[in-house]
Amino acid sequence: MEFVIILAIVLFVVLYRQSNGESVYKFLVNNVEYAYDKYAPYSFKVIREKCKEMGLEYSAKQYTMQVIIFSVLAFVISFLYFYNAIISLIYVVLVVSIIPYLAYLRCKRVYSEFIFEQIQVYVTNTIMEFSVTQSFVKAMEGVVDSGILEDPVKTDVQIMVDLAYHNGDVGESIEYMNSKYDYYMVRNMHQLFLQVTREGARDTTKTLDNMLIDVDELVEGVYHDRIDRQAFHKQFIQFGLLLYLMIMFVQLIIGRERYIDMVNTNLLVQIALHIIVLMNSYFLLSGEKYYNENVGAE
Repeated sequence: MEFVIILAIVLFVVLYRQSNGESVYKFLVNNVEYAYDKYAPYSFKVIREKCKEMGLEYSAKQYTMQVIIFSVLAFVISFLYFYNAIISLIYVVLVVSIIPYLAYLRCKRVYSEFIFEQIQVYVTNTIMEFSVTQSFVKAMEGVVDSGILEDPVKTDVQIMVDLAYHNGDVGESIEYMNSKYDYYMVRNMHQLFLQVTREGARDTTKTLDNMLIDVDELVEGVYHDRIDRQAFHKQFIQFGLLLYLMIMFVQLIIGRERYIDMVNTNLLVQIALHIIVLMNSYFLLSGEKYYNENVGAE
């Protein structure tokens, strides 16, 4: 424990000397933001910029607090297992190194939910515009000009319009949009409009009305799924933390002094404890990955 205190003091002094008049806290915040911007993959940067634009991205202050909270939890939990400050610091470094990946997963989920909402707006309003114009291209133009779409979907719909005018046919436009947004409701609507465009006009009012009803039901189901997933996610995190703390019950049963003696003298016990910690960590990380990647859009 003395080593940890000395290390903390040294770290504080170094940060303070390098801050050039800034507060240590501000220096930490600035460097956390710099690290994220420099080392994040390109895909994360694009997604993160959109999250910032929507006001849903964590600030540098929030990321710094996340680092602090994760560090404290990692140190406390690992210390309860091994009663060794050096090992605990190693686990702190490992946990902090995972935070950028968690940030990527979170931003990816937020971005996926945003894209789904934009696609729902695109499909619904294109159908409504078509009922007036009776032209798929004019309907897309109307949706773009209305200003209800945001990038990147708005730009992609404009590309569809440009391709349709350039080719004199909507086939390539539809293939382009289907390849970028592989959603059931998008493919259904495009298939209908492709048939109408190539086979001639016909009464599609009933079909379009049914399609709008299907979209509404799909969106309602998606939002219910998100609420259920959020509630389950909280319970999952609580359960995962409880698994870590099971070691306290073991110490309560066999006695803390005996437990520490076993850890310090038996290499197999140490290996078994590391395996338990890593397996619990993998369990939590896998669950977090599933929660953020499988958003249940369709």
